Amino acid sequence: MSFIHTVVAFIVALGVLIVVHEYGHYIVARLCGVKVLRFSVGFGRTLFVKRTGKDQTEWVIAAVPFGGYVKMLDEREGPVDAQEAHRAFNRQTVWRRILIVIAGPVFNFVFAVLVYAGLFMYGLPEARPVLGAPLESSLAAAAGVKSGDTVRSIDGEPVATWQDLRWQILQAALQRQAVRLETLNERGHIATVTIDLRDFPANEVEGDVLERIGLRLWRPSLEPILGQLVAGGPAERAGLAPGDRILRADGKDVETWEALVAAVRAHPGVPLQLVVQRDGATRATEVTPDSVSAGQGRVGRIGAAPRVPPSHADKILIRVQHGPLASLAKGAAKTWDISIFSLKMLGRMLIGEVSWKHLSGPVTIADFAGQSAQMGWISYVSFLALISISLGVLNLLPIPLLDGGHLMYYVIEIVKGGPVSERAMELGQRVGLALLLVMMAFAFYNDLNRLFTG
Repeated sequence: MSFIHTVVAFIVALGVLIVVHEYGHYIVARLCGVKVLRFSVGFGRTLFVKRTGKDQTEWVIAAVPFGGYVKMLDEREGPVDAQEAHRAFNRQTVWRRILIVIAGPVFNFVFAVLVYAGLFMYGLPEARPVLGAPLESSLAAAAGVKSGDTVRSIDGEPVATWQDLRWQILQAALQRQAVRLETLNERGHIATVTIDLRDFPANEVEGDVLERIGLRLWRPSLEPILGQLVAGGPAERAGLAPGDRILRADGKDVETWEALVAAVRAHPGVPLQLVVQRDGATRATEVTPDSVSAGQGRVGRIGAAPRVPPSHADKILIRVQHGPLASLAKGAAKTWDISIFSLKMLGRMLIGEVSWKHLSGPVTIADFAGQSAQMGWISYVSFLALISISLGVLNLLPIPLLDGGHLMYYVIEIVKGGPVSERAMELGQRVGLALLLVMMAFAFYNDLNRLFTG
């Protein structure tokens, strides 16, 4: 995907999530009778402004898209007409102020729930939890995992898809727990294997955990024939088309799809010479795989999927679809699980069990936005839901300047029976600013490190 497409995907993602978050503050403030002066998407110089309603609220789009704010009538920020004093934010009860402040993060979570619920109702083809041959000397091999086994449950929790399996294993790895897998082999025999993750390095949970454990998705042997191509991807740009058979890559014969994948992965950002057969005619072409991060290095991708015969698709794919109520419940459960997992990761970072290198900044987020947009609308809206959850969790942290910091002040106000002093709030603002600057510095450093070193 081009740089322009990545930037557009990133800005659209930021715009959607900022509007969702700030609209939560806005709508609850209005419901509580607070006058809203400005709703701004972005900071800095105003690019667009429109005034609407009896309060002439300003709707603003500003030049710097990294955030937004809702400005309310407040006596601490300037003189307020006596006739409107009752509509000032600072005049509201502490419970109303809590509702207004917490509404932003809550709307982020609600957005994620609705996105996931919509995807569950739409129905998605997902990989069945069928295991391939485990890596030698891996934890999975030591536990007795065998190729062709289908995972039915993990620690008693049913497993319907490969994504279910991945998520449960990831959580167990973070908690360093042994997990019990109930499997079903091709002859209908049910067995139980236990994978001991108690010594699994916590700082590796952000990588490909299943690969490190030795769990691999079973894949039938496929011919090196192109199926669906990613729009605007390297394969499409090189003139390749669905149905093309790859005969040779980098001068070597290609007999399976796995061999083609290996050749592509070995050429990140480097031209790869292909010999292609189409409609009986053979021709040579050159494709330059995109360079993408993978673990500690970079690999190549051309944006192409294999052509999967219907008989194979039935073996490896299952369509997951639910009714409206079940989808809402599953969407809420998924949002909750991801939120708790995010908090656990932050906790492990604080105590040093997980490296701060996993903290991502705008460059990495923009990269993921571009990649997800390139993969299609389902991947993109899933990305939006995930970032919305992260934004909600981050804003609830008890750090001054964030929503969670204001909530902390209001809880103190409830306990002591009076508002926090101006001096204490000023000190809190300084501490909060320092903490945020440190986090931003780590995030930008990690972004630059990934960008230049992979």
